[in-house]
Amino acid sequence: MTTRQEQKRKTRRALLDAALRNLGPERGFASLSLREVAREAGIAPTSFYRHFHDLDQLALALVDEAGAALHEALGRARERARVDGDVVRGSVEAFMEYQAQHAALFRLLLRERAGGSEAFRTAIRDAFRHFADELAEAFGRDNEMREIAPDDAGLVAEAMVTLVFDTGAETLDLDAAARAAATERLIRQLRILRAGARAIVPSA
Repeated sequence: MTTRQEQKRKTRRALLDAALRNLGPERGFASLSLREVAREAGIAPTSFYRHFHDLDQLALALVDEAGAALHEALGRARERARVDGDVVRGSVEAFMEYQAQHAALFRLLLRERAGGSEAFRTAIRDAFRHFADELAEAFGRDNEMREIAPDDAGLVAEAMVTLVFDTGAETLDLDAAARAAATERLIRQLRILRAGARAIVPSA
């Protein structure tokens, strides 16, 4: 990578980080201005356009990052399940770590899935759907879940993703003890979902 390319990559990263730093519990992406993000990143507003067409394109790049981080979290969950055999606990702990490490990205996904531009909302829905699809696919490698009908597997995965994200939203600003209690509650909820899904096995 040339020095010019490296500098362009660093500036692009600075713009993404600047946008994330300005998001918070009471502030959504729609309230950000291009000038504000550029100033926070240490560049002139006109230089912004060398990296993104507009703030919507920057937002889509952040959604891509959030999706990649979710994919990484699911990979860690699979590895934990392989090591200790507890699929649910490993998955929940990996997700809660993702939520803690990427709190600003997580807030972005939660808040903007019902707002922002149509392209923004669609990208977020796609990220959620992809996460659910990966989870449904993982059921095929799970001895306890592989007998579930494919359509049912998709429904169970969607329900699990909803529970996981709802709990993640609830715990963003909780202290460690409350987060731990919410995590244990989520693990129990998911185990109940799995048990119910296994009880509805298609007839031979």
